[in-house]
Amino acid sequence: MTYTTLNDLYLSESSGLRSRRLDLLLLAPNCDGTDVGEAWRAYKWVEALASHANVTLLTMQRQGRTSVAFQLPNVEVVTMPEPSFVNERLNAMLKISYVKYFSFVRTWLQDALAQGRQFDVGHQITPAALRYPTPFLGFGIPYILGPMAGSLKTPKGFIRECNGAPWYTKLRDLDTVRLRYDPLLRRSFREAAMVIGVAPYVGDLLSGINADNFVIHGELGIDDLAPLPIQRSIAIGRLKLLHVGRGVRTKGLRDIVRAMAALKDLKGITLDSAGAGAEIEICRKEAKLLGVSDRITFHGHLSREEIEQLYAASDLFVFPSFREPSGRVISEALRWGLPILTTKVGGPGAIVDSTCGFKVAADNPDQLSTDLSNSLREIYQHVFWLIPMRIGARNKVGKDGLWKNKAQLMLNAYDAVLQKQLSKGAA
Repeated sequence: MTYTTLNDLYLSESSGLRSRRLDLLLLAPNCDGTDVGEAWRAYKWVEALASHANVTLLTMQRQGRTSVAFQLPNVEVVTMPEPSFVNERLNAMLKISYVKYFSFVRTWLQDALAQGRQFDVGHQITPAALRYPTPFLGFGIPYILGPMAGSLKTPKGFIRECNGAPWYTKLRDLDTVRLRYDPLLRRSFREAAMVIGVAPYVGDLLSGINADNFVIHGELGIDDLAPLPIQRSIAIGRLKLLHVGRGVRTKGLRDIVRAMAALKDLKGITLDSAGAGAEIEICRKEAKLLGVSDRITFHGHLSREEIEQLYAASDLFVFPSFREPSGRVISEALRWGLPILTTKVGGPGAIVDSTCGFKVAADNPDQLSTDLSNSLREIYQHVFWLIPMRIGARNKVGKDGLWKNKAQLMLNAYDAVLQKQLSKGAA
């Protein structure tokens, strides 16, 4: 199915309603510019939108962290203390504290509306996962959910090699069941003025809920474009590959190692791996077993500065993840003008097109490693394909990924929502 994107809204539905600054109510359980992951992404969205609108943010304040109000001086920040948990990884995935946050938001909203507060649009930025009902229900405020991601299942062909994942990761499988049967969750999506998903697969997951107002836009952004380095390696018959990611099976590093084994005759192809975790040691042993350890450098955990240096020195970013909801590292690589070799699955499959990279299927390990090796062989034989793709990569992320551009696109989404509200009122 073909879905609308925020860029399409910009072209066709911008209503010109912004004769004044909009009053926005933003929800993000975790919002922290000093953190990583979802908390950092929420902070970047709020910071970008606050430059164009009057923003009220409801969030949680984590003990020992810099005050969210201090980080966002141009925002009205309302906080509740974040509960602490023994297993923070489990809490990060399941958002155990969301129940308290849900109650906190609804209580605050009841009091605020009773006191005469008004908001043009509500926007719940996070959690991104499709398993949390929204506190906006029943208050009469037109609201947007997203960008949303997640609930991707591991392809059947890879399940056997993914059995070592923590037990609680299997709880993702309940998401599709809840989307089908949970009345509060279904109502949250059905009554949203707009649902934004990071890729078409999100719209497919919501198709049974009659979420007609679904559009696509990525959750990730960048502050600027990196300088375009001069790549000397491809001019002398070399191809420097790079993989960046946590050491888990789903990131596809093992599949690249296996692909390298089928390219032993192409001595000019080398691979750098940046990332730590149990999977890295498995890949190190596999590389030795397959006889390609001399052409693969496993750097382990690196500082941000060191990773940036790897981006600048590489020719092709290879990231064959087969269960990647969004793909932060894809945006990082594109920022450096790196063409991408990835899979057709999830977020990376939606981001990468023919102007900036290559995509293969991800059905099972044998197929994936074979298709990767075949693609890399063809790229090596036509290495100058990568030169225009470097420009395409920067154009791609510049248009869709710069935070200042993302904020403008989101403001046009608010316009579209308000225009629809006016049309309903006129009818």
